[in-house]
Amino acid sequence: MDRVCFTLQVRTDRMEEYVERHAAVWPDMLRALHDTGWHNYSLFLREDGLLVGYLETDDLAAAQEGMARTDVNTRWQAEMAGFFEDLDLPPDQGFWQLAEVFHLEDQLAALPDQHSDTPTAQDQ
Repeated sequence: MDRVCFTLQVRTDRMEEYVERHAAVWPDMLRALHDTGWHNYSLFLREDGLLVGYLETDDLAAAQEGMARTDVNTRWQAEMAGFFEDLDLPPDQGFWQLAEVFHLEDQLAALPDQHSDTPTAQDQ
C-alpha cells in the first residue's frame, strides 16, 4: 500500500467554510472515496491556509480515475474548486504530491534484528 501526502492552498477568506464543509462530507462521497481505494484519508489545515492531505492506496492513479468516473465526485470537486488558490485543475487532480523520505515502520522492518545499533544511555 502506498502512502500519499499532498498539499493545496486554501484561500484564507474561505477557510472557515472549508472546515465546515469537511465536518459533514456527503455520505455518497465518503462511500465513493472508500470504494475507489482512498483509505486512511486525512486532511490537515494550517492557519495560513496550507492544506496537507494524507491517504493510503494501492494505486493513486487508479483511485483518482475511479473517483473521476463518479457523479458525486464531479459535483464535489465543482463545489470545492473555489476554495483554493492558484488551481487550474480540480482539487483532487491539482494537488502537489510530496515525496516520502522517512517512515519509521519501514525502517524498523528492515532491521536485521530487534537490537539497536544505537548506544543506549547505559552503554555510554
